[in-house]
Order: sequence, then structure tokens, then C-alpha cells
Amino acid sequence: MTDRRLRIGEVARRAGIATSAIRYYEQRGLIPRADRHGGQRVYREDVLERLALIRVAKAAGFRVSEIEAL
Repeated sequence: MTDRRLRIGEVARRAGIATSAIRYYEQRGLIPRADRHGGQRVYREDVLERLALIRVAKAAGFRVSEIEAL
């Protein structure tokens, strides 16, 4: 993937999750903290891979605390 930066809304749309979930995962340390641009969170495009992994782990029955340990 490229080093393209995506605003939180675009990440949410492409990952199929709510922006609140992205902020929660960031708070828990499951995804890297976003940079800020114009007061908005912006993420590197590779965060989508991490979110896909979280989705798979949750679908397999792992809790967020267990995903943190992984």
C-alpha cells in the first residue's frame, strides 16, 4: 500500500465500521494513533490492514482484550 493519508470517515467507510470504533481501537492501542491535519484525524492507508485483522479476530470470537494481547 502507499503512504496515502485517509481521514477517519474514509477509513470507517472502507473498513465498514463506525468512526467511534476506530477511535476506540486507537484508544486501546490496537491501531496507531492518528496524525492530526486541520484538527481531523488522518491515518496511513495501511491502518485498513490492521482493522481487517481486528475484524477477523472478532469474528473468530476473540475479545478486544485478547486481541490486545496478540
